[in-house]
Amino acid sequence: MTSTAVRAGGGAQHERFIAPQERERNRKRASRRNLGSALLFLSPWIVGFVVFTAWPMIYSAYLSLTDYDVINDPEFVGFANYAEMASDPKVLLALGNTAFFTFVQVPLYVIVSLVLALLLDRAGRASGFFRTVFFLPKMTPPVAVGVLFLLLFNGQNGLINMVLGWFGIDGPSWTTDPAWVKPGLIIMSLWTVGASVIILLAALRNVPETLYESAKLDGAGFWRTAVSVTLPMISPALFFIIIVNTIAGLQTFDEAYTAFFGAGNTTYSNDAALFYVIYLFQQAFEFLHMGYASALAWGLFLVIMVVTAIQLVVSRRLVYYEGER
Repeated sequence: MTSTAVRAGGGAQHERFIAPQERERNRKRASRRNLGSALLFLSPWIVGFVVFTAWPMIYSAYLSLTDYDVINDPEFVGFANYAEMASDPKVLLALGNTAFFTFVQVPLYVIVSLVLALLLDRAGRASGFFRTVFFLPKMTPPVAVGVLFLLLFNGQNGLINMVLGWFGIDGPSWTTDPAWVKPGLIIMSLWTVGASVIILLAALRNVPETLYESAKLDGAGFWRTAVSVTLPMISPALFFIIIVNTIAGLQTFDEAYTAFFGAGNTTYSNDAALFYVIYLFQQAFEFLHMGYASALAWGLFLVIMVVTAIQLVVSRRLVYYEGER
């Protein structure tokens, strides 16, 4: 009887000792099943990323170290392509054009977007209609925007110069004068501010009304409220728009290529509109210098990484997140 009780007690203790291990094994099996299910659902994206993004990037890094013309096999040349980039005057010209376009266009883009979002925030019931109106141009194909640029900014009979003429202003030759090519493209890029307007409008409507009431009680005017309440509260949305549009500006291609380089266009001032990605495209698909074009692509990648890293560092002081103290 006593020995049986001891055995029973020992068995109970053994069960209590084994149970946590069994639970741990069950937990691990469940985790593996969940991981397998997650990977199964993610597999289309994973395959697409590997095939269309990761592998092309790895292969382009290899091609950047070769002399490759598509027809013949790649010939390894080391860092010769990168050395050529440093002495190529067209690279410096394209970088200068791209930098000018980006660092003038992005602030204007953000300012126009913010002004329109503030107006929409006060539009009341009509805001839905105007949101649609502002967003529709974003749906316009970039090639069509490039053609529209030539029609609107034609120095002889374009609509822009016609409107300027009503006010006694002699409009410039937007498409033929090198000094006005990039400003014209910058103005034309404001055509597609709709998406940013919608994002900023959502951020504005997410600002707590109590903050405005407190500012009003403290005697803050419009500008003080804007600087101390509105801008800090929507700073994450502003930062997102700045990051995205800076990257897009550094990759500008479609509109400028359509307007100044498409279909063998040699009528207009091409050098003033020679952006970095356009020069990369020419090297790759017009001259078949795939190795050199790959080196240009990696150069642009590094530039974007550096610019974005600087913006992220600066944002730590300027961007306010509600969850942070």
